[in-house]
Amino acid sequence: MSRAAFLLAVATWAQTPALVSPDVHADNTVTFRLRAPHAQVVTLNLEGASPKPMQLEQKEVWAYTSPALEPDIYGYTFSVDSVTMMDPSNPLVHPSAINPLSGVHVPGKDLPWEPGVGPHGEVHHHFYKSTMVGDTRDYYVYTPPGYSRQNSRRYPVLYLLHGYGHEASSWTAIGRANIILDNLIFEQIAKPMIIVMPLGYGPMDGVLPRIAKTDANFRANLLKVREILLGEVMPHVENEYRIDRRREMHAIAGLSMGGAESLLTGLNRLDNFAYVGSFSAGGLGEDYDALFPKLEQSANSQLKLLWIACGTEDHLIDTNHKFRDMLSAKFIRFTPVETPGAHTWMVWRRNLAQFAPLLFQ
Repeated sequence: MSRAAFLLAVATWAQTPALVSPDVHADNTVTFRLRAPHAQVVTLNLEGASPKPMQLEQKEVWAYTSPALEPDIYGYTFSVDSVTMMDPSNPLVHPSAINPLSGVHVPGKDLPWEPGVGPHGEVHHHFYKSTMVGDTRDYYVYTPPGYSRQNSRRYPVLYLLHGYGHEASSWTAIGRANIILDNLIFEQIAKPMIIVMPLGYGPMDGVLPRIAKTDANFRANLLKVREILLGEVMPHVENEYRIDRRREMHAIAGLSMGGAESLLTGLNRLDNFAYVGSFSAGGLGEDYDALFPKLEQSANSQLKLLWIACGTEDHLIDTNHKFRDMLSAKFIRFTPVETPGAHTWMVWRRNLAQFAPLLFQ
């Protein structure tokens, strides 16, 4: 390209008006826009809704205005002639190891993930060299408001696990776990607690396509995560933070794959965990006797809470019903929870907001 052509391209780009997308209106409708001058078909893929065709709003700009949306945080992408892409006009990203999404926040009053007026805790990002898998991995830790001012107080801990395709950052970046706990603690609905959010995979070399390939690979990943959590993450965290090491002060929960990891870890290690929660657990399998060889009615004396949740439109709800049937057959007490919605963060944020107040009471 000649210098003159380059300068002309730059000048043309500079004069192109910036798009506002997403554009959240006062009535909770949202307009999504994309500049795609050569596209033939453009579709909006909005979390919790069917794909919506977009129309040319201007010569080069495609647009779609939604109906009024319930206050929440939605993920979305565009499909441009069958090619999926994020919104280039939107800096809000839902990070993912597989399918990152753009995000749109439709604000609402009194929702647990909206920043409140109370004090805020802190989110800390840690890295360590894993001897179990030979790579460098990370985890996030939420400390509640006032933690840094307390020199001797020890806190209960919730190990909170992400789902397949997500990352260690997902529970804060998308789930807003830190904001939810800030609000619950300020309102004295939940106890002040530490939350540990680790990476939920075994060896990362090709991990996502490999563990999805067969049930055996997925199972091996769940078992490796349990080993890493118990053998590396927990010792690291207990050395770095003032965690109450009594089992009665330990909880574990997670969503989807993380729900399966929580059940497999927590119910097999009741010497470590008194509270176990799963949100839309998936990938566990149904050979329960092999998965939980020592799980029997006597577990009721050790479990303070076993919380099994799933969205009513989730494709995994039948799997969760089968797991609940197994618990009932063994006379193990649990709390069943079904929330309107599918396999989405809109369900899992609500799950956390319901689950956290039940811990360490």
